[in-house]
Amino acid sequence: MRPDSAALATRDSSAVAPLPPPAPQPPAPRSERLLALSSSEFDLLVIGGGVTGSGIARDAALRGLRVALVEREDFASGTSSRSSRLIHGGVRYLEHGHLGLVFESSIERYRLLRLAPHLVRPLAFVWPVYQGARIPRWKLAAGLKLYDALALFRNVKGSRSLNARQVSEAVPGLRTDGLTGGSRYYDAGTDDARLTFINALAASEAGAVVLNHVAVRSLTIEDGRARGATVVDTLTGQQLSVRARVIVNATGPWTDEIRKLDAASGGSPSVRGSKGVHISVPRDRLPTDCALTLLSPVDGRVMFILPAGTHTIIGTTETATRAHPSEVRASVSDVDYLLTSANGFFPQAHLSREDVVSAWAGIRPLVASGYSGTDAGSASREHAIHASPTGVLAISGGKLTTYRVMARDMVDAVEKALDAPHRKAPTDSLPLPGGDIPSFDAELATARAEVGREDTAHHLVRAYGGRWRQVWALTREQPHLADPLVPGLPYIRAEAVHGVTHELVHTLSDLLVRRLKVAFETRDLGRAAARLAASDMAPLLGWSPEDLERQLADYSRDVERLFGIDPADA
Repeated sequence: MRPDSAALATRDSSAVAPLPPPAPQPPAPRSERLLALSSSEFDLLVIGGGVTGSGIARDAALRGLRVALVEREDFASGTSSRSSRLIHGGVRYLEHGHLGLVFESSIERYRLLRLAPHLVRPLAFVWPVYQGARIPRWKLAAGLKLYDALALFRNVKGSRSLNARQVSEAVPGLRTDGLTGGSRYYDAGTDDARLTFINALAASEAGAVVLNHVAVRSLTIEDGRARGATVVDTLTGQQLSVRARVIVNATGPWTDEIRKLDAASGGSPSVRGSKGVHISVPRDRLPTDCALTLLSPVDGRVMFILPAGTHTIIGTTETATRAHPSEVRASVSDVDYLLTSANGFFPQAHLSREDVVSAWAGIRPLVASGYSGTDAGSASREHAIHASPTGVLAISGGKLTTYRVMARDMVDAVEKALDAPHRKAPTDSLPLPGGDIPSFDAELATARAEVGREDTAHHLVRAYGGRWRQVWALTREQPHLADPLVPGLPYIRAEAVHGVTHELVHTLSDLLVRRLKVAFETRDLGRAAARLAASDMAPLLGWSPEDLERQLADYSRDVERLFGIDPADA
């Protein structure tokens, strides 16, 4: 049985699949949401549409609070779309003694596999061990047994020690010189940007007013308390005033920029950035069916090699950086480090810079006080909540896997600030949008029969879960929308239309960088696909021919900003 099969399902997949639930209504038009933003008083204004801010908005809305969420660019446009795409217990944190975080992360992995079975999938890892390794085979095996125990033995499967032959059979092409054995263990993979977006969508469906491309320009301070903000719709330039009883700063690496708007904050920086870089190469250049955890031969740091559809991802670096979060990119030395590390384990691959399809970097917003010395890798991933003298609540630290816990803790703090009775949101049991399916395999079988193309059917169910039917239905009305956006990739033109009508897509980057992974998986960073997508989006967004060309130029600049490779480290 495959790892993403019904072995993980909490419901009986052998029963006849029930009829799909009614299609949810699309979000209200942007004009209506902007009007609601300026004409209502909210209990809570969340600034920042990353996974943490989106999770906070969902949790608060499900508790019955009046919630507004604003994001300066797009949901997941920062760190939340530039990760290793893993929902994991954090096996590498065991080495630094962060047992509480590993326990919490393991429980959250267990939940997300069930609440979003379309987006969060089991992933088998092999960790090979070589002679003289910093972590010997016996220590690795013992550590992974502790990893199993901290998960309360509720992982996909338990870890297992492997001898050298078993490792070689599991990972063809892996260097065998000095190989003594290894272990197999399990974590989970995800689409980080879509996981973020469906939390924002879930917040909207729970009653929150959710807007991307709305930037906070100033905070409104009355009698020494923060009571709202002045914001700007960056798509039109319209300025609005928002009233809220509590303000939450969930901007990740931008946390201290928002703190500067709060004149009473002052103090030393609350966030210290750690730069993580990943590169993508064609799957046929580095084929592997399982994920790999490795100790880089360059400096002994933990890194991953991850299967990702038609590509393989190599990452991550972990270095302190002075780069601004909006401008952080991979450098030549970052790329060379990852290529050298991968070639050290796959000597026949001979990977070079020409093999790199895309390279990207993100900044992990670690709690500044969690650093010991200059080693970003040993810094704590625990999260922290701080209140400014004006009452602005800021959250920093944490990781993708534990976003739901971070959201819960923050909304608990919001309730205290509101002097409101405590209510528990069902985020630990309520499926995320698209996740209410009997099993992934059953849903895929239905999609495969209707769509007729294996790769597209698999992608649609992975991306949209039970809501894939909404996307595919568009192709019945307009058959050309079943055409691919990019030859050889599973994305279809209907997703551009659905993105505008149902997924708050307003720019080409919203669609091709974050709702889909086109920019990550094409050598032109999605520029050719952008023109085709723009032709489908233009009538829905009212773009004139001149607007369309401007959008294409903006997209080209944006992907260069995100995926360009700097000659030197920042």
